[in-house]
Amino acid sequence: MTLPPGQRAVDGFPRFGTHLQHPPPPVPAEPVIEFGGVSLTEPFSLSVADLAKLTRRELAADFHCVAGWSATGLRWEGAPFGALYHQRVAPLLACGAPVSHVVFVGLDGFRSTVLLQDALADDVLVADRLDGLPLDGDHGAPVRLVSPRQYGFISTKHLCRVEFHTSAPPLTDRWSPIASHPRARVWQEERHRRLPGRVVRPAYRALIGPIRALSARGSRTPPQ
Repeated sequence: MTLPPGQRAVDGFPRFGTHLQHPPPPVPAEPVIEFGGVSLTEPFSLSVADLAKLTRRELAADFHCVAGWSATGLRWEGAPFGALYHQRVAPLLACGAPVSHVVFVGLDGFRSTVLLQDALADDVLVADRLDGLPLDGDHGAPVRLVSPRQYGFISTKHLCRVEFHTSAPPLTDRWSPIASHPRARVWQEERHRRLPGRVVRPAYRALIGPIRALSARGSRTPPQ
């Protein structure tokens, strides 16, 4: 098994995300994903139930955390984002307003910004199943983004909104010491916006233990 530069395989699939010490956000009774942004002539929404009726794909892909751990051999199922974009979004694009960036928003308030060309990669899914089972709260229920070629912070969990933009939205972590790389490609080791990936590896790995401990506090899955 070959892993991207600086990654180490771990057992299982640790929980990660924002507000780790708290439980995952509750799933609405009738969850939907809202689609909007300046590039669309009109917003629309898609229920999670309807999402399950779209073109489906199964994908075997590892998950690579920017901190340096990788969960391997995962099996995802869901709707390819590219097919969803071309079938449902493209017909609503405003003339003269080309999409350059896509923002994915989760029920927990987390947001990731992705270049359109990265979002349309053939292995990017809006996933609702993992290893043959519906997603649980720890891993993004009811649906989540899965972008295997990018570090895990791109793959927004608990997906509830997708926005389409004609330029890069303002940075939300401009002064953060972590300063996430805008493309976050794992094979190029794009961990940090200003520093080479190999330079920040030790600092990021030092966070794995504390993050995992915080995650366990808020997990709805009993520790093994």
